Amino acid sequence: MTKEEIKELINSAETAELGFIDSIGMPQIRRVFCTCHKGIGNHLISTNTSSMHVQEILKNDKACLYFADSNKFQCVCLIGQAIFHQESFYRELLWHEGDEIYYPKGVTDEDYCVIEFIAQKGRTYASLGTSDITQEMLENWDGGADWIGPA
Repeated sequence: MTKEEIKELINSAETAELGFIDSIGMPQIRRVFCTCHKGIGNHLISTNTSSMHVQEILKNDKACLYFADSNKFQCVCLIGQAIFHQESFYRELLWHEGDEIYYPKGVTDEDYCVIEFIAQKGRTYASLGTSDITQEMLENWDGGADWIGPA
């Protein structure tokens, strides 16, 4: 897949799968809304502070993020680090009108947080083959990129 195809896949995905390691060393996966991107390697996920995946990420920040378009059979798996944020910058960037249904206290609700995923490498999968994404490629592709927030 080309850089442009990877970006299109990521930017058009409604959800992604977040993989992490639980407290007994077993892999877990959760479907998440990944609605803010900074190039190909950085992504923001809004979620509940009290959720199991956040609690496990606070103990072990190794994670992966998987985007897929099953109609085109194109996938991107990114491997890296998940960082917990409760700073107002991140909260406000992802906040949508109507999110009060999940977070009754609004953007400052203590159960509202943001996970920043930072890729170190990755791999693409498409009907015509696979290819690696190196850290150097991510640095070159994402240099100077700004956050593209939710629509």
